Parts: sequence; structure tokens; C-alpha cells
Amino acid sequence: MIVTDGTPQPDRHHRQRLLPGIGDAGQRRLREAHALIVGVGALGSAVAESLCRAGVGTLTLVDRDIVEPTNLQRQSLYAEADLGAAKAHAAAKRLRAIDASAQINPVAEDFAQRNARRLAGGADLIIDGTDNFETRYLINDLTVATDRPYIYGGVVATQAMQMTIIPGRTPCLRCVFEDPPPPGSTPTCDSAGVLGPAVQTVAALQAIAAMKILVGAPETVDRRLFTADLWTNRFERIDLGDPKPGCPCCARREFDFLEGEAGAEIRSLCGRNSVQIAPGDDAPISRVDLDDLARRLTPFGAFEVRDRLLRGSFADERTDQGDSAIGLTLFPDGRAIITGTTRSDRARSIYAKYVGA
Repeated sequence: MIVTDGTPQPDRHHRQRLLPGIGDAGQRRLREAHALIVGVGALGSAVAESLCRAGVGTLTLVDRDIVEPTNLQRQSLYAEADLGAAKAHAAAKRLRAIDASAQINPVAEDFAQRNARRLAGGADLIIDGTDNFETRYLINDLTVATDRPYIYGGVVATQAMQMTIIPGRTPCLRCVFEDPPPPGSTPTCDSAGVLGPAVQTVAALQAIAAMKILVGAPETVDRRLFTADLWTNRFERIDLGDPKPGCPCCARREFDFLEGEAGAEIRSLCGRNSVQIAPGDDAPISRVDLDDLARRLTPFGAFEVRDRLLRGSFADERTDQGDSAIGLTLFPDGRAIITGTTRSDRARSIYAKYVGA
């Protein structure tokens, strides 16, 4: 029973406790569990809500972006009132409203080499809600290196894909796809769109896999690769076999994305005509005084600090098309989104000029 204002209320998880695969013991395991969700956009929103409602005790939400109008079509944790807010904090607010007893840890940072191990500290598993291959391969390295499960998922257009990686038992991501596809070689949400129900389909599979692992039943996880086209009604499950003997990650333990030079700190953002710049791997973890920086930027344009973000535009910096001003969104960890250009060299120059090294 749950007691609210002295009045006993029915146990919210009663229907779930009735399931033979969960029961009272499984529900306790869920309450003691910690899931890290990297990216709380479309997939991450849906998985986070499912796990919160299921009673997972601790959720760490990592996301580098802010809520935009185009997100509302498929990103289920957000409403119009959240536009412009950091996704991690907006998602946390909604999840706390669903279950006030859950421990929700929002992190408005990029998940990168410099902070991956720190952000994953204490997590029992990692769930993929990302929108780029670099981060997925980084997560894959991290899960193999630290021996924790990784629940991969991806959706573009009407096509969906999902697989669960349990180090030592199943193939890892690089066993199946040894290297990321070349830039520009695959469709993106901007070029191909996204079907909302396809997102929900993959998120449901991810949440189910996570719950099976967290209640202590990893043997029940489907170890096949799920692929589907929700519009043409094509569904397929592919047997992946055993881990690949020559895999650079799980066989040779070469963590190129976690410890090597494979990761990037300057990235174009999906559908945004924007470039993200994050502090380098050797930069100290520190917080930016956003109010002070906003005052210093006043001579160069219009800037304000709201919802833990500094936002504005530069009067004398024009977009690549020349039709409007370059925009800046700066997070407390020093990460910036430069809007109005896709050129990494120009974004780096603007960052260095106005924000600093």
C-alpha cells in the first residue's frame, strides 16, 4: 500500500506484481535498480516513462539538446510549455510528476569520451536513446569495458531496429556492424522523417528487455536483432549467433571510441542546421557562470539566461545562407550549440571568439 496524506492507497504496481516473471521479488529489484538513458528524445522519452511507471528506482537522463516544436510529434514526455527548455530537465520534471518517489537524475550534457565513465557510474544498464552513430559506438565500448548490458534501438522514417547486448553472452554492436557508416551515407530524421508509432514500438522492446534484466531474468531476453518497416508491415528477427571471435571491441578489447581517437567533440545535429561544440577530453569539468557571460555578450547581440541555459543571437554574425543571425545556446558545462551553420570550422571560430577556449 502507498500512504498519501495519511490515507492508504492501492499499490500502483499491483497488476505488475501479479506477473509470474516479476512478482514481489522482481518489483523490489526494479525499485533498487538504476538505468542510464542516453538521449531523452523520441526513444528515450518513451523508455524513460515506461521504466518510471514500472517502478525502476533510479533513472539518470543524459541529453545535450533543448525541446523544439518538431519534437512534439513523437517525443512523449514534452508539451508546448517545455519549448526551449533543456530536455533532461523537462523530462525529469514530467517523470517526477508520474512517480515522486523515483530518483531522477537529469544531466544536460553531451555523452562523450570525457564523461562517459562518470555518467554511467552506478548504472546497472545503459539504454540507447541517441541520434548518432558515434555515441552508440561509444556506449558499446563502455558497456563491454565495464561489463554491463546495453539496449540498442534506432528509428528512422518508418524503419525500426532493436537489439540487446549482454557482454560475454551476446554479440556486441561492433560484432554486427564493425564500423559506423560514413557521414552522409544513411538517412536521418531530417532527410527521411520519423513515424511516431515506430518509435513507440522500439521503445517498448527496449523497456521490456531492460525490465527482464533488472528483475534478474537475462536468460529471457531475445538475443536476435529485430528489424521492421512499420509502414510496409515487414517484421524480421535475425539470429546473430555468438560473439564474433575477431571483434575489435569484445574480442580484442580495443575501445577506440571510449579510449582512442574515434570519437568527435564537434558534431552536426540532426535536422538543426547547427553544430555542437563540447569541451575537449582533457578539459576540467567545470560550470560556466551563464549570467556573467550573458552580460559580457551584451555588446554583440541579444542574450538571456533562462531554464539553466544561455540563449541568444549575434548581431554581426550571419548564417551560412546570410538571411538571419547566428544563434548560440550555451549549457552550464561549457557545451554550445551554434545555430545557422553546418561548418565545424566556423562554429569553432565563433565559440572561441565569444565563449572562449
